[in-house]
Amino acid sequence: MPCTVVVGGFFGDEGKGKMISYLVVKDQVDVAARGGVGTNAGHSVTWKGRTYRMRMIPSAFTNPNTQLLIGPGVLVDPTVLLREIEEVGAAHRTRCDPYCAIIEPEHIREDQESAHLKGKIGTTGTGCGPCNADRVRRAVRTASEVPALKDYLIDVPTRVNEVLAEGGTVLLEGTQGTFLSLYHGTYPYVTSKDVTASSICADVGVGPTRVGTVLIVFKAYVTRVGAGPLEGELSEHEADMRGWTERGTVTGRKRRAAPFNFDLAKRAVMLNGATCAAITKLDVVFPECRGATDFGSLSSDAIDFVRRVENKTGIPVHLIGTGPAVEEVVDRRNGSG
Repeated sequence: MPCTVVVGGFFGDEGKGKMISYLVVKDQVDVAARGGVGTNAGHSVTWKGRTYRMRMIPSAFTNPNTQLLIGPGVLVDPTVLLREIEEVGAAHRTRCDPYCAIIEPEHIREDQESAHLKGKIGTTGTGCGPCNADRVRRAVRTASEVPALKDYLIDVPTRVNEVLAEGGTVLLEGTQGTFLSLYHGTYPYVTSKDVTASSICADVGVGPTRVGTVLIVFKAYVTRVGAGPLEGELSEHEADMRGWTERGTVTGRKRRAAPFNFDLAKRAVMLNGATCAAITKLDVVFPECRGATDFGSLSSDAIDFVRRVENKTGIPVHLIGTGPAVEEVVDRRNGSG
């Protein structure tokens, strides 16, 4: 089936943006639709020598022929959305659903000033939690009520399902990671809704029988921004020594780091019904693999690691990121390796 869901396997920051930006170029995807929460999720894409950090527009902007949609389940900050549309020159192909809820300035203030949300939980301060709370109370504006968005509105569920009915290809872009899910994550240190594959489909308006592939993305190590448990967490010094020090795309905060967690990966596969996996930043753990595009050219240690992920999770690893650029990917979907 032509519909693929891309979902994060750990605590976000797995490199979903890179894999999505690769897939839409490689497979010439017709439509990419974003599900998930909202502006609290940032996806980094390195394309043609420049790094983009997108919080609203799908990472699929790398293919100029791909339509970029934001599903009705997503929260929209109009200022961020319009800025990103201008940044990538995608006004003619970016649309959001009229039922997207709007993040208001008061949502952002509440998020940033709350001792519980910002202080204890360590939220991004982008207003998503308070906005979702108001959405449950039926007390939000929708995109249809924002004059600045009137030229960017479309019935996203209808559009996506029309493309599928016509035999086109659709990619659904998830945000955050499985263990930040409100239901399946490390509560209360979670985001404000479920972010597993089934919810990404619901956010966009795609029924489960339409989905053919659920691609779960893991990083070759685990990182987490903000508070909450992280098994095997390294000290800052050890993370620096290994080259695993990163900063959050949205907040700029240092990400905490730990080795790859096979038990979490196996559970994430179960929760998402994943059919295949991607591993990113293999080159950070195995520097000798930097820039590789062929499985056979990976080091024996790196190949052993990939095989172990497959054995522990029970699904094949189809894509392997070996560098920050979109094209630095080992693609094993043709059966190689």
